[in-house]
Amino acid sequence: MKMSYKVDLRKKAHKSLKKLDKHVANKIINWIDKNLEGCENPRLYGKALKGKYKGKWRYEVLQNYRIIAIIKDKIDN
Repeated sequence: MKMSYKVDLRKKAHKSLKKLDKHVANKIINWIDKNLEGCENPRLYGKALKGKYKGKWRYEVLQNYRIIAIIKDKIDN
């Protein structure tokens, strides 16, 4: 059975998006919806971080914008 991933934005992410130009924020949200929401392998689009950020992933969304994410393969109920 294949697993599809769900994007869950943290409160801090929502605040950061509100600070951006609406056009840029919409492009970022559209990128997330197109590439990460419901995908089978979010690791294909990102790069694993190292050092103190180990366990997190970086996605280059627009030329000057990055998303830092944690990928959870199993959700605890």
